[in-house]
Amino acid sequence: MITNIHQYNVYIVTNKAHTVFYVGVTSDLFTRILQHKNKAYPGFTAKYECHKLVYFEDFQWIDQAIAREKQLKGGSRQNKIDLIVNSNPDWKDLSKDWFD
Repeated sequence: MITNIHQYNVYIVTNKAHTVFYVGVTSDLFTRILQHKNKAYPGFTAKYECHKLVYFEDFQWIDQAIAREKQLKGGSRQNKIDLIVNSNPDWKDLSKDWFD
């Protein structure tokens, strides 16, 4: 039996000072974070230097991931901070060793 495996991620990146957050969804977290770090696309994350991955969640289905992204984007700044602190209290860049 062949099983299709899907993986989607909802993630939060921030800048060095943790003053700006960007919430996104992707099917390839590694590549997407690399794009943020390299400022591959002009826009919000490039302008505000948001390339530090501080939070992510995995989903099997894109509709679940999109619903969660919308929930996080619609939530308060404090809700995002609480979410990050609960899973990553030191605000480490979770992608730090991915690109060595």
